[in-house]
Amino acid sequence: MDIVVVGAGLAGVTAAWELAKAGHAVTVVERHARPASETSFANAGLVAPGHAFTWASPKAPRVLLRSLFRDDQALRLKLRLDPEMWAWCWKFLRNCTSEKARINTGRKVRLCLYSQHVLHEILAESGVECHYQKGGLLYLHRSQTALDTAAANMRILAENGCDLRVLDRDAAAAIDPALAPVKAKIAGAIFAPNDEGGDSAAFTRGLAERCQARGVVFKFGTAVTRFEAEDGRIARLVTADGGLRADAYVIAAGNEAARLARPLGVRLPIYPIKGYSLTVPIEAGHAPPTHGGVDEHYLFAYCRLGDKLRLTATAEFTGYDTTHKPGDFRVMLMAARDLFPNGAAYDRPSYWACLRPMTPEGTPIVGRTPYPNLFLDVGLGHMGWTMCSGAARLLMQIVDGRKTDIDMTGLTLKGY
Repeated sequence: MDIVVVGAGLAGVTAAWELAKAGHAVTVVERHARPASETSFANAGLVAPGHAFTWASPKAPRVLLRSLFRDDQALRLKLRLDPEMWAWCWKFLRNCTSEKARINTGRKVRLCLYSQHVLHEILAESGVECHYQKGGLLYLHRSQTALDTAAANMRILAENGCDLRVLDRDAAAAIDPALAPVKAKIAGAIFAPNDEGGDSAAFTRGLAERCQARGVVFKFGTAVTRFEAEDGRIARLVTADGGLRADAYVIAAGNEAARLARPLGVRLPIYPIKGYSLTVPIEAGHAPPTHGGVDEHYLFAYCRLGDKLRLTATAEFTGYDTTHKPGDFRVMLMAARDLFPNGAAYDRPSYWACLRPMTPEGTPIVGRTPYPNLFLDVGLGHMGWTMCSGAARLLMQIVDGRKTDIDMTGLTLKGY
């Protein structure tokens, strides 16, 4: 089949790879000049099934309420007169029960573990270099109470196949020597030996080149205007440069997905949640972390990417705003200096902010729509790097009418 994929981020490029491998003629349409120019550009870098908890949990409403008065909360709500935002937040809050958090986390980790396996296959076959690092991730806790709570909470991930181990501070420092000078500041860690990390932008751009070598056509700098439907099917994709006709179409457009689907009567429960990241150079004499991870007290993630250290934090409910200022990174930078005082050249950061395309449940939407030739690979949210490869293969299997490798319950558009 001739298939058009909208979007050249992690979701779109991995979808193109899987569809081309299956024998389809694929064209990717992207409004930016190169792949991975938005959410996939400077994310946390962690491939982390061991951290697949859903954000919608019983404690989330309290955190959001506190964020109205404090700027140091991991989840931050910025009040806006935006009906779309309030409708999404209502659905998010309805998922903030213990039972729904358990269900949604189980669905997320099922996809994450499958996706990690597929990602390994893609890396081996494609040979893409992206500073990929195995050996595990550390989820650090600064108090014994917090560590004990995390140990209890990790059962749901362990029951779904994650290998997770509780470490005291000495054991954590033995795994990552960069923690040794400051180990008194932590009580210990949850260690996920199979979690990994790498540069998602380098992966996406390298895989796009491999896709082109397989015959995939990329149309960069091409803004999508709309889909046109006839007789219950998608007949054409309209862009600023004209129209494209194909046998099938895939929306993998991140935060633009809901806008593109809405005129077709397809309501996607996706809303952008803003995240902040900074990247600092590592030079001779620095002692950066050897393993990536998360400081669970300040909820900032860190990952070494070659000669750079990536730091990310915050989930801000603030609409489609991507602006940022140095003060937005104050807490993250303070926490990083405290944990890894000689980790990198913190005085020379590169700032970035992006929008994560989130569903209220935290699970993506993959597969069919009311239109038999329109498919979805959307809503990968804050774990797009972890979930994209598996979502892409499942999408390919659905497009081809095959049986999917894993149970798709909770991972599809409702009713499809």
